[in-house]
Amino acid sequence: MREVWPDTFVEEGGLARNISVLRKALGGEGDESFIATVPKRGYRFVAPVQVTTAPARGVDEPKPMPPAGEERSPTPTSFGPRRILRPAGRGAMLAVLSLTMVVAAAGLWRRAHATVAPVMLVVLPFDNLTGDKEQEYLSDGLTEELITQLGRLHPQRLGVIARTSAMTYKGTRKTVADVAREMNVDYVLEGSVRRSGSTIRVSAQLIRAADQIHLWAESYERDLRDVLTVQSEVARAVADEIRLHLTPEQRAQLASTRPVKPEVHEAYLKGRFFWNQRTGRGLEEAIGYFQQALRADPDFAPAYVGLADSYLLLGIHAGARPLDICPKAKAAALKAVELDETLAEAHTSLAYEKDLYEWDWAGAEREYRRAIELNPSYATAHEWLAIHWAYLGRMDEAIAEMRRARELDPLSLIINANLGTWLHFGGRHQEALEQYRKTLEMDPNFAFVRMKLGQFLTDQGIYKEAIAELQTAVALAPTSSRRSALACGYARSGNSVEALRILSELRATSEREYVPPWVIANIYLALGDQERGMEWLEKAYEERSTSEIFLKANPGFDPLRSDPRFKALLRHMNLPD
Repeated sequence: MREVWPDTFVEEGGLARNISVLRKALGGEGDESFIATVPKRGYRFVAPVQVTTAPARGVDEPKPMPPAGEERSPTPTSFGPRRILRPAGRGAMLAVLSLTMVVAAAGLWRRAHATVAPVMLVVLPFDNLTGDKEQEYLSDGLTEELITQLGRLHPQRLGVIARTSAMTYKGTRKTVADVAREMNVDYVLEGSVRRSGSTIRVSAQLIRAADQIHLWAESYERDLRDVLTVQSEVARAVADEIRLHLTPEQRAQLASTRPVKPEVHEAYLKGRFFWNQRTGRGLEEAIGYFQQALRADPDFAPAYVGLADSYLLLGIHAGARPLDICPKAKAAALKAVELDETLAEAHTSLAYEKDLYEWDWAGAEREYRRAIELNPSYATAHEWLAIHWAYLGRMDEAIAEMRRARELDPLSLIINANLGTWLHFGGRHQEALEQYRKTLEMDPNFAFVRMKLGQFLTDQGIYKEAIAELQTAVALAPTSSRRSALACGYARSGNSVEALRILSELRATSEREYVPPWVIANIYLALGDQERGMEWLEKAYEERSTSEIFLKANPGFDPLRSDPRFKALLRHMNLPD
C-alpha cells in the first residue's frame, strides 16, 4: 500500500472491504478463484488468462482457450507484437479494468505530488590568506554564515551540509571529488578571505561534483561594513548557477541585507569562534564577545542568539547551576525572536530552553517546527528536536529526527553518539552497538561516546567491557557525569566498594562546587537504594537540573515506574505517566 499510496493513509480494513466487493461481483462470497489473498503481502489476480495477438480492426473472435489441464504457454517477457491478456469472463475483465484504473490513478497522483529531492552542497572552510592566525575567526565565521544563508535560501531545492562536518575539512589536502563522495553532495563551494585594515577581499568558486567543472568564480573587495552584502551576492550567484529559481520574495530577502558595523560583526564572529569550542572557558569568552557586540549595536539579533546558546550550554559543558542561567537564556532567545522572527537559530534556542528548564513540551515543539520551516538545513534544530522526542519517550521519532540531523551533519560526533543512545533507549540494541562503534571509529578519544557505550554495555550485563569503557571515559575527561556513570557500572557489576567511594567523593565535591543532583541520584539507584535515589531526583527537579535525565526513555529508571513519587515527578514535569 505504501508503494501505491505513499503519502495517503489507507486503512487495511477499507482495502479488504473493497476486495470483498470485487470477489462478490466475480464469483460470490469468499470466492478466491479470481483474487487470491497472499498472507502478509496483499492480494493477487489469479484467474486464468489467454495470450493472443491483437485481432484486426473489427475482428472480435478470440482464439479458443486450451482444454482444461493442458499446459498453457507462458507469458512472454520480451516485447514483441502487441499482446492482450484476456481474463476468463467479462466480470473478470471489469475487475482488471477497475484495479488498473485505481493503480493508474494512484500513480498519476503520486507523480503529480512527487517532491524533487534537494540538491546537496557543502561549503568548505574558507582559507585565511591574511597570514595571521588571530584572524581565523574571520574565515571560519564567513564559512559558517554562508552555510546558514545558503541553508535557508531555498529549502525545498537546496540542502547544505552543517558547519561541524564542513569544518573537518579545514586544512585538508583531499580533492573536491573525495570531499563530494564522502559528504554525498552535488556541489562544492570553496574560497578564501584576506583582510587588510578596513578592507576585506573574498574569493569564491562553485564546483560541480559530477565532472569537477568550475561553474562560477568571483572575487569581491569591499569595506568590512559590507561583508554581509558580499555573502548575499555569493548566495545569489550560487542560486543562479544551480538554477534554484528564487521567488521575488527570496531575491528581495537577499537584497535587503543591511550594512553592519565592523566592530559588531567582528565581536560576533569571535563569540561564535569560542562558542564552537564547547568548553567552559570557551563559553565564558563567547558570552563576553556577544555582550561586546550588543553594546555596540543593541539590535543585532544574531548576538542575542549567541548569548542564549552560550547560557544553554554552560549548564551542560561547564556545570553551571540551571537556576542561574535559565532566565538569562530565555531572555536572550526571546529578544532575538522579537528582533528577527525569521532567524531559525533564534527559534531553536528558545525551543531548547523550553525543553531544558520550563518543560513546556508543546511550546518547544512549536518553536522547533518554526525553525525547521525557516531553515530545514539547520542540523541543530533537528538534533535538539530529537532530544525533545527522547524526553517524551517517543523513541521512533527521536531516532528518525536524529538520523535527519546526521544526514545534514554526518561527521558530528555528538549527533552520531546520541543516535546510538536513542537506539539503545528504543530497544534496538544491535543497531545501537554498531552506531557506538562507528562513532568511536570517527574519534577514539571522544569521551562522551565512551561513556555512552559503557552505559549501554552495563545495561546489557557485559560488565568487564563496560567498566573498561567507563574508565577510559573518565581518564579522557573526569566530569561528574562520567564519574557517576563509572560508579553505576561498579554498582551494577557487584563492586559496591568502588561505587560508594566515588559516591562519597562526589558528595564531598558538591559541598564546594555545583554537582547536578541527578549524578548522585543515579548512583543510589544503581546501588538499589530507591529511597535516596528518589530523594536526589526530587532535588534535581527543584533545581531544574534535568537536562541529562530521560525519565520516560531511560531503562535505568524502570524499577521506579510503579513508585507513586516517581509518577508524581513525571506529572510535575508535564510528562505523560
